[in-house]
Amino acid sequence: MSRKTILWLILFVALTALLISLSPTITTVAAVALGLLAGLLWARRLKQTAPAPVDQPSKEEFASGALLEATMTGIREALLVVDLDLRVVASNPAAKRLFSLADGSPNQKRLTELTRNAAIYDAFLDALNGTARAGVKVELHDPSRRVFDLRVVPLRDGASSGIEGAIGVFFDISKLEKLETVRQEFLSNVSHELRTPLTAIMAFVETLENGVLEETDDNRRFLAIIFKNASRMHALIDDILELSAIEAGNVRVEPLEIELYPLVNDVITSLAAKALGHDVIVNNLVEPGIMVFADPKRLEQMLTNLVDNAIKFSRGGGQVTIRNEPGETARITVQDTGEGIPAQHLDRLFERFYRVDRARSRELGGTGLGLAIVKHLALAHGGEVRVQSKLGEGSTFCIELPTLTQITDERATLTQALGALREWSK
Repeated sequence: MSRKTILWLILFVALTALLISLSPTITTVAAVALGLLAGLLWARRLKQTAPAPVDQPSKEEFASGALLEATMTGIREALLVVDLDLRVVASNPAAKRLFSLADGSPNQKRLTELTRNAAIYDAFLDALNGTARAGVKVELHDPSRRVFDLRVVPLRDGASSGIEGAIGVFFDISKLEKLETVRQEFLSNVSHELRTPLTAIMAFVETLENGVLEETDDNRRFLAIIFKNASRMHALIDDILELSAIEAGNVRVEPLEIELYPLVNDVITSLAAKALGHDVIVNNLVEPGIMVFADPKRLEQMLTNLVDNAIKFSRGGGQVTIRNEPGETARITVQDTGEGIPAQHLDRLFERFYRVDRARSRELGGTGLGLAIVKHLALAHGGEVRVQSKLGEGSTFCIELPTLTQITDERATLTQALGALREWSK
């Protein structure tokens, strides 16, 4: 092994170890790539100062170059290397995608030509001054908002320890940021939803304690209010636990071929008192004899949630209609004659705790989780749920489920593929 190769390996190992120690969350692949890149830049510098070689590149040099190129191309993190003039001297395809360069590579461009983001510029400038920067939060908004964790370290000359440039790695943390936002919103919504009925319960219990116990009429009214709010809390907690179990994959869906018409009749019967109280007629227009492939309990749960919502938000004297639509998938629609949903709310309607009219939804006893449960149960069946609505003309919710024929065909295709793979591997 030549002296040059040994020095290259020492520099590679040293920089890789340094990167991992500076940032425990950096991926091993990214650290290896940075180490290889440092070695390559060091070798290029030696080549510029040394006499032109006569011999062809050795096998070791060729292999190291191929490994570097494969690593740089394969890592998903965007990587930029700049010189002392903040000009890009090396990058990878992820960097080209990050900065949306349609006219070629970022190489040979100044950093200011790639971005006007002050946080990126300052991080690279600090690295050129000898200060490694880690945990720099960078937000880019072209074409959509993305958040990155930027880490920049100085690139030093192995001989003189002078700074020759800087290496920056962009870690995409957009999904983590979104998940954190969802978590915070969930905690905030749960706290708010529980606080409202709990406050009412505490207030009326305190009123009873302060001498109203002897007044029979008020007692019954206050106890009815306490029971209503306690029931609301119980329903909310049940829905939270149910949704959490579905999202975690702890709810098993066991599809069977079942007749749809009697199942819809059972849903209508269970909600008959509520429909009567809201002066709403519920119609079962499902064709008798129609079969669907679904978990009976979960399909009934989905339809109950949709029909219950349709009843609550229909006008007095309105109608709710359940139909089936033939096609490549089994489609079950629940249509109401209510006020409809404004278009700007449709995209978020199936989010947890999302309400079009919060005050009215709470007044009618909704937890804000029913539609989210429907969506996740439909996905667990391999299907989907959609909504169409026009303001003033009512809404139509549609559950789409795969048919038994589709599932049988998919299983047959998968079996054939696995059989072919076994034959090929023999």
